[in-house]
Amino acid sequence: MADQQDILLREIDEELKQENLQQIWNKYGTLIVGGAFLLIAGVAGFQGWKAHDLNTRIELSERFVAAQSLANAGKNVDATNAFNSIAQDSVAGYQMLARFQLASLATKQGDLGSAIGAYRSLADDDTIDPIYRDLALVLGALVELDAKSGGLGLIDRASELASSLSPWRFTAKEVVALSALKTGNIKTARSQYKELSMEAAAPQGLQTRAQNMLDMLAN
Repeated sequence: MADQQDILLREIDEELKQENLQQIWNKYGTLIVGGAFLLIAGVAGFQGWKAHDLNTRIELSERFVAAQSLANAGKNVDATNAFNSIAQDSVAGYQMLARFQLASLATKQGDLGSAIGAYRSLADDDTIDPIYRDLALVLGALVELDAKSGGLGLIDRASELASSLSPWRFTAKEVVALSALKTGNIKTARSQYKELSMEAAAPQGLQTRAQNMLDMLAN
């Protein structure tokens, strides 16, 4: 199931691109506090930004990159501490990204209960754009698939998301299919995979994987 989660997570970038949402994600990236930030501010004619505001955002960018480097190096405890600090005392965009990273780190360390709780907190936070709340819901549901206990109903909520117009509906539908397989409900799994394999708007990789699963279940 962990391999399936890794594959699903890689679909996120493709889904973002297909839904033209990559630019929204990028606004929380490093560039927004560097040259792109200055360009946007200049074009908009906004005069309220002060030097210390920009310096603060540059500092946050550097802190986030440093924390991510710790995570990439496998220094999970140090990375967790760094992201916790960012989540507690930075601006909204970086707070949100840090919270996602904390949930991811908890998953990697096998603390699935904490990871599920972190994703649930993000999914329920109405101060966050619905796009990212839905993303947290899908990621949390993926973790619940591997958890033996401590679920918070995220898989059930992913089922509702699969029937919506959310950009994450296709990944949510695959979560539903995986959950059905896990519980032995082959009929539901086949139904979900069939719908995915025929969904022209779904990422190509997901369509192919759904067809492969259908072929496997037919044997």
